[in-house]
Amino acid sequence: MKVWTVANQKGGVGKTTTTVSLGGMLSQWGMRTLLLDIDPHGSLTSYFRYDPDGLDESVYSLFKAVAQKSHVDPLSLIYPTGTDGLDLMPAEMALATLDRQAGKLDGMGLVIKQALAQLENRYDHVILDCPPILGVLMINAMAACEQLIIPVQTEFLALKGLERMLHTLEMVMKSRHVPLPYLVVPTMFDRRTRASIDSLRVMRESYPGRVWHSLIPVDTLFREASKAGIPPALFAPQSRGVAAYERLLRDLLDEGEEPVIQAGVAT
Repeated sequence: MKVWTVANQKGGVGKTTTTVSLGGMLSQWGMRTLLLDIDPHGSLTSYFRYDPDGLDESVYSLFKAVAQKSHVDPLSLIYPTGTDGLDLMPAEMALATLDRQAGKLDGMGLVIKQALAQLENRYDHVILDCPPILGVLMINAMAACEQLIIPVQTEFLALKGLERMLHTLEMVMKSRHVPLPYLVVPTMFDRRTRASIDSLRVMRESYPGRVWHSLIPVDTLFREASKAGIPPALFAPQSRGVAAYERLLRDLLDEGEEPVIQAGVAT
């Protein structure tokens, strides 16, 4: 089972779109896939028409069980998405309280990793959609994953978010026993605007060898797919956005041209 985390400390850069696009495509390719929403905002949960304010069981149940020294079966927290081979472990707003609780409790940094270990034989891939803030949830996601995907909108404010994210990654790396491979993915690229073109150039010049060789373009069909609650690959398989995510997925599966760079490894 491969575990990927989609994270950035800036919101609105395409994390949920990336999670749903890759997850939908993996399931379409016959791979059993689980999506985890660990963002208190619950965008991924809402995408599949679940209400983050109205769930009885969610990812939060895992943390609550640790706090109460009880046990919850991760299988009981899995919901269907309406797409064959694609499941969801949703979020609820109570996740926003975890950072306040975590300082008083031991073992809160490995909750997700331990839960996924119980699902090892059930899924081929797991993708985690992270909140845009450094805290116990992002720490959990980085501890659990084998591959970090960092979507970065091609605009200059997003470059500051990337700088913070890579600084966070270096801190996390100090507590990991193995390197964490990561890939920066340019998103929302609009070739009609100078801002997109210039920020993409700066991104690649500033982080040589760490930025994916291609990019994810602006595509209004992503919004339409979200409105329908359907992964883009199933909603608009011929769209340019889906074609871009297919290139990304093939590279992540080691079928593409570029190596995935490891944190702390010189390029």
